[in-house]
Amino acid sequence: MILAVDTSLGSAVALIDPDGVRRAEAGTSDALGHAEVIGDLLVEALAASGGDDVSHVVAGMGPGPFTGLRIGIAAARAFALGRGIPVLPVPSHHAAALTAIETDAVTGPFAIVTDARRREVAITVFDGVDADELPRVLVDTVLVPVVDADAHLDGVRRIDVAALSAVDLARVGARAHAAGRELAGSEPLYLRQPDVKQPAAPKRVGL
Repeated sequence: MILAVDTSLGSAVALIDPDGVRRAEAGTSDALGHAEVIGDLLVEALAASGGDDVSHVVAGMGPGPFTGLRIGIAAARAFALGRGIPVLPVPSHHAAALTAIETDAVTGPFAIVTDARRREVAITVFDGVDADELPRVLVDTVLVPVVDADAHLDGVRRIDVAALSAVDLARVGARAHAAGRELAGSEPLYLRQPDVKQPAAPKRVGL
């Protein structure tokens, strides 16, 4: 089985068979409190699936807020380390794109739009799937002020996403692995730097 973990929006966990069939899913749409719920969601999903044969862990790499996103990635990596299995990093918008294409039958170019907070949205433009049945990216993810989003899209169909399917995240990861492709690196897609910064060295006071 393949386990997927994502905290780019709410908190979402799912397990699928190697052929993509859903085995178990658990999640919450709350955009806060990831650390408090992610462990319970993992336990719930694993118990429902009988998850003793997990072979890979898919980690949703964002875009998403710094604090929430790193909790899900850390949980995915910790689970994989404990089982001695690989982590497959996948951009979270790819899961939303697969849902749009395969569940909602969206055709032609479309944009996945998610709340990036601070009156900004994260936007990725897709168009169908490629030869490996993975969502085809037309325009890489960018951060845009909410008031400028429609102008930025310039008529491209807009799909606002408030909750992510961890099942589809797992399916994207499984397809990418089968095709020998890496969809993301090891660094999360934060789009902006965290608020907390290392303090500058104190000024030297001359005598």
